[in-house]
Amino acid sequence: MSTEAIPVKPAVLITIISESVLKDRLIKLLKSKGVTGFTINDVLGEGGHGRRMGDIVGYNTNIEMKSVVSAEVSDDIFQALTEMENSHALIAFRHEVEVLNN
Repeated sequence: MSTEAIPVKPAVLITIISESVLKDRLIKLLKSKGVTGFTINDVLGEGGHGRRMGDIVGYNTNIEMKSVVSAEVSDDIFQALTEMENSHALIAFRHEVEVLNN
C-alpha cells in the first residue's frame, strides 16, 4: 500500500427513483443545474405507490437516476424535486461520497 495521499474531493451522490414518465423532465432539471453526467437505469420495485414491475411496456415502469454533484447542487435539485413528488411516484436520497480527483 502506498503512503501517498489519495487525491479525493468531497461530493454528494444523489439517487432519484421515479416513474419513467419523468425521465426527460429529470434530465432537463439536472442539466439546468449544471450537471454534466448521470446514469439512468430501468428498475422494478414496490413501495408506497404500489408495485411497478414494468409488466406493460411503457406503463407502470420506473427509472433510477444517479449523479455525483456538489452539496449546493444537491440542495437545488432536491428543492426542485419537491414540486414533482406531489403529483408523481418519486423518492430521492443522497449520500456524502469522496470522488477521485483526476
